[in-house]
Amino acid sequence: MRVAVVGGTGLIGARVVRRLQDDGHDVVAASRATGVNSFTGEGLAAALEGAHALIDVSNSSYTDERGAQEFFYGSTLNLLTYGAAAGVAHHIALSVVGTDRLAASQGGYFIAKAQQERLIRESGRPYTIVHGTQFFEFLRTIADDATHSGVAHVADVLIQPMAADDVAAAVATSLTEAPAGDIVEHAGPDVFELGDLLRREMTFLGDARQVVPDPLGRYFGAEVGRRDLLPAPSARLAPTHFADWQGTAR
Repeated sequence: MRVAVVGGTGLIGARVVRRLQDDGHDVVAASRATGVNSFTGEGLAAALEGAHALIDVSNSSYTDERGAQEFFYGSTLNLLTYGAAAGVAHHIALSVVGTDRLAASQGGYFIAKAQQERLIRESGRPYTIVHGTQFFEFLRTIADDATHSGVAHVADVLIQPMAADDVAAAVATSLTEAPAGDIVEHAGPDVFELGDLLRREMTFLGDARQVVPDPLGRYFGAEVGRRDLLPAPSARLAPTHFADWQGTAR
């Protein structure tokens, strides 16, 4: 099967590409690094020619609402339009567990992600939106965003993260299934206090900064409730535990 992976050279995209190639698929890794720009449309028609499925794991380099909205709106419209012209039979997009809740709490980046999802749902195209929880690989970035004056004041919330390899597996699995026409949630096997998990990661990395759970702390600009980052009980659980990932991934 011919599959175009948009964002195919990134953290998740490169993993998806390798997995699909190992499964025998004809895969096009579409990214700016390979001459394809989903936002401007450059190289997009050629990348999607003959593709049965389009997998969008691209991301905005902007985390502010305006920049992220501009990227996701333009890119998603292009992917849907070019995909329809190419006869793509399954549009698969990766997004974030809790996007709707985070967008409602004035989270700028998540407002953009919610808009992306809405465009896909309303497009009339056959689709699956894969919702993943936060990546283990992303934990230090969470701490960095919450750090002020050398102290990480993180939201006092629960988190159920997963390994990037498991995210890629979840995305690839969607290709073997019929378009869901809905959101399918995936999460890690264990629930943590965000502050406790970040302390473990910072200690492992030799990062001495203090991590303080803060009831008023925000998550990338969004106000978050205690359970807003957790999936529904029906979420599909990935196999990799944090301790196993931490011991073998680096």
